[in-house]
Amino acid sequence: MSIRFRKVLIADERFESANAFDVNNGGILDIVSGSYWYEGPDFKKKHFIGTLMEVPGYYDDFSTIPMDVNGDGYLDYIGGGWFGETLRWHENPAGADAEWAVHEIARTGSIETTRAWDVDRDGQLEIVPNCPGKPLIVFKLKLDENGKGTGVFESHTIWGNAQGHGLGFGDVSGSGRGDFVLWNGWLEAPADPYHGEWIFHPDFELFPASSVPILVVDVNGDGVNDLIVGNAHGYGLDWWEQKISTGKRRWVRHSIDPDNSQYHDMIWVDIDGDGMNELITGKRYRAHNGKDPGEDDYIGIYYFKWNGESFVKQIIDYGPPRVGTGCGIFFAAADLRGSGRLDVIAPGKDGLYVFFNEG
Repeated sequence: MSIRFRKVLIADERFESANAFDVNNGGILDIVSGSYWYEGPDFKKKHFIGTLMEVPGYYDDFSTIPMDVNGDGYLDYIGGGWFGETLRWHENPAGADAEWAVHEIARTGSIETTRAWDVDRDGQLEIVPNCPGKPLIVFKLKLDENGKGTGVFESHTIWGNAQGHGLGFGDVSGSGRGDFVLWNGWLEAPADPYHGEWIFHPDFELFPASSVPILVVDVNGDGVNDLIVGNAHGYGLDWWEQKISTGKRRWVRHSIDPDNSQYHDMIWVDIDGDGMNELITGKRYRAHNGKDPGEDDYIGIYYFKWNGESFVKQIIDYGPPRVGTGCGIFFAAADLRGSGRLDVIAPGKDGLYVFFNEG
């Protein structure tokens, strides 16, 4: 049985990244997107964060990762983008209605988008930008003696060669460590992720413009992790089944949805409350401003449910521009109302929406 969603327009803005976290420590989730944050629980009160670089068709803000960077007890956020070529953190003014100071973490080169993963398995998330044509570098927040953020990041180069478009993280090898997945192979983690050697395995070629993230999950429940990947700038959504026999690893490609385009971001969560995770993803509307295959197709956001043999597509929203909507480059799922159900926060060049999960 499919679940119902109630679609609400939060703001008629063109920012492509959004997340939900408690900005003012009021005990209620707020929504942060681009130059503004929207106060929960109804998200009608709008607060200015700061001006972002604007270029034709884009704002230079392709991630919204909450983290208390300076250890003051308020969540800041990590951003960055393609055009400014910098990874940066935006400092929360202790919940006050004031502009957020911007601090440069590093000049990385153009950032497709950024994700946060626990690379060294210490319980703390590290920041990992996907920078096509540049090395794969992990940025780790330095903590003080009390375990609080210091506002300073240290960098660790994982892969000195050029990465492409698309990045994932998870245990591919079965070692219990997190490996990195690139569009054209995967990097096997050493015991010491910052000083050991990462081994590259050119086992597959995914989409040349693969999604961020490439999900590393056990789709079919056979005990080994598979891959789910979207075509970020063309048609297609696939899962790659990992098979191991007599000590050898091979990958089998299965199509999930070949008929829709621009699957740039995706989330693996339990959206229907049955105890099993589903794939939530959708179209990044006008990802390349009209230059991608399928740009003029209808826009949609969906969840795909595994039935034991294949994925079944359930529509959250679908239609022409200004009727249907997608999910931008960095969207989120969170329980915004304390209902026990995950809602979907969907930014994009066609507006910022929430899809309230009505069960």
